[in-house]
Amino acid sequence: MTTQASPRTAPRRPRGPKWSASLPGAPALRETGKLFALGLDVLVGIFRRPFQIREFIQQCWFIASVTILPTALVAIPFGAVIALQLGSLTRQIGAQSFTGAASVLAIIQQAAPIVTALLIAGAGGSAICADLGSRTIRDEIAAMEVLGVSAVQRLVVPRVLAAMLVAVLLNGMVSVVGVMGGYFFNVILQGGTPGAYMASFNALAQLPDLWISEIKALIFGFIAGVVAAYRGLNPPPGPKGVGDAVNQSVVITFLLLFAVNFILTTIYLNIVPPKGM
Repeated sequence: MTTQASPRTAPRRPRGPKWSASLPGAPALRETGKLFALGLDVLVGIFRRPFQIREFIQQCWFIASVTILPTALVAIPFGAVIALQLGSLTRQIGAQSFTGAASVLAIIQQAAPIVTALLIAGAGGSAICADLGSRTIRDEIAAMEVLGVSAVQRLVVPRVLAAMLVAVLLNGMVSVVGVMGGYFFNVILQGGTPGAYMASFNALAQLPDLWISEIKALIFGFIAGVVAAYRGLNPPPGPKGVGDAVNQSVVITFLLLFAVNFILTTIYLNIVPPKGM
């Protein structure tokens, strides 16, 4: 009885390159894509019903309670430093009459949204990330998904909207406190003229300066909330992973805030013409 030899099988070759292993930046690109996907899910979830109004109110109160006092305390020296620096510079070039306009515009357009975003990301965002991270490692998020409850709709959307609302309100407070602090330090410490301070502000400032400040605060609050929620929903394993996720969320938010601030400022200065004397 003769047995037929089986044909020699050729070694299997990979059909294509393993992009996740071959590309150096593949993990970073993957994480960036997931972050943008979560942001889109949050934007879609804002218009879905039912809206978690109770969770939204609780998160607004919590974020405001942990950020109001630090934001006010930071806004005073921030406005003072800007006023003192610009007052010294304008005195050197003989343009003391423009100190009010320069300091107020710098505070409203740049300092107020940045200070607000840093406090929202550092205090409110870290709390959001820690809360969602602890829920994730306790498998509460997985249990919600098993029951058919969307974690994004139930937990993330109210927190992001709360961060956006509190950021807009804090931005107005920082603008007022910073302008008052700059006025005090310029007039009292540097011997400036109150009339010239206010006249130059009225001559060069315009309403779109306030609008761009509020728009920046709104976008910064959205970014801080989405980044904090993403890192909270995807922490490294273990309790230590929650702390690492909080640290990563704050660092990533700071980097994104400065990049987005540069883009928004460039667009604004190219679209809105400056007001002449």
